[in-house]
Amino acid sequence: MVIAGGLGSTVWDFEGNEWLDFSSMLVNTNIGHQHPAVVAAIKEQAEVLTTVAPAHANLTRGKAAQRILDRAGGSFSKVFFTNGGADANENAIRMARLHTGRDKVLSTYRSYHGNTGAAVVATGDWRRVPNEYARGHAHFFGPFSYRSEFWAESPEQECERALHHLERVIVSEGAASIAAILIETVPGTAGVLVPPPGYLAGVRALADKYGIVLIFDEVMAGFGRTGGWFAFQSLAEQEGGLVEPDLITFAKGVNSGYVPAGGVIISPAIAEDFDDAVFPGGLTYSGHPLAMAAIVGTLDAMASEGIVENAAHVGADLLAPGLAELAAKHPIIGEVRGLGVFWALDLVSDPSTREPVAASVVGALKSALFSRGLLPFVADNRIHVVPPCVVTDAEVEKALAIYDEAFSSVAVGTGR
Repeated sequence: MVIAGGLGSTVWDFEGNEWLDFSSMLVNTNIGHQHPAVVAAIKEQAEVLTTVAPAHANLTRGKAAQRILDRAGGSFSKVFFTNGGADANENAIRMARLHTGRDKVLSTYRSYHGNTGAAVVATGDWRRVPNEYARGHAHFFGPFSYRSEFWAESPEQECERALHHLERVIVSEGAASIAAILIETVPGTAGVLVPPPGYLAGVRALADKYGIVLIFDEVMAGFGRTGGWFAFQSLAEQEGGLVEPDLITFAKGVNSGYVPAGGVIISPAIAEDFDDAVFPGGLTYSGHPLAMAAIVGTLDAMASEGIVENAAHVGADLLAPGLAELAAKHPIIGEVRGLGVFWALDLVSDPSTREPVAASVVGALKSALFSRGLLPFVADNRIHVVPPCVVTDAEVEKALAIYDEAFSSVAVGTGR
């Protein structure tokens, strides 16, 4: 597919065909396509200073860091900028190792952390296996009530047993050898797996108990996607209070990828390690002025236009009930899960056994959606419903109708 242009939640080709972008490209265009405030910010910066080495101070970089820290909260003091999410996780892992003097990193099997050396080995999915060259990584199962690894019969059981499993892995791997626990606050590519209440608090408690750095990967879940500035903030109510990590990695939605950028948000205890000691890292384009201008433009527009609040409204008032109605109508939808503009439809061939549908069925659904004017995000046996945070009520209603038609057409075609 060749995309000629886009605006808001819509993209088009050179023939004038249009699609609702309910993929947000790679779940990153949170502010939508061609937002005028972000485009203007990039243009303005280009007239002043297009590039500068990261060793030099730059006003726009400082402004971007301050805006990010303002949204992360008072428990964080500095930002280390990178070029994207994978190298954000690389540098967070490096910081954790230097801070603790330990080597090992624990992460979940259902995860994606990027495609660079350590990040892809921290990743749990199949892409890890042919790339396991980085040392010091071990994996564990996170909670997933619909397809529980723990024979749990309730979210409470899933949480309790998943935390017990994690502690057993910590002890078995040798707690004194573990530098970091790296988890996606809400795993995205793995299936939009909203953790059960109490899980994040439990992981935080285990990290504290064993002196381990806790890293929340918010590359996909951050900056409006879950209906809050960060997913850990969106989940505070269900956790009984704010559960804060030691490091937060981000990218994607921080400026919707208009110019590639990512970074690590750092707590004072770790940031102070490098007040007198050199951090042995750095990137030529770290804190690139055009990317920083895009961040400032994005975060200012999100705040002034209520874009994060819109994502929360769309999730609670439109997608949650609308997708539940689709599931009630179409047995192929085994489970609906998500929040904000971050949802997944788990597709099954049999609702009772929860057997995932065949790839051919997912392919037919993808084609049916595309032909009706919706650009979907498809992963394994799932359709991810992930529009930009600026999506309108009318666009959501249109999309729900398209999903309904597509599921009906595939059900007829497969004899279901």
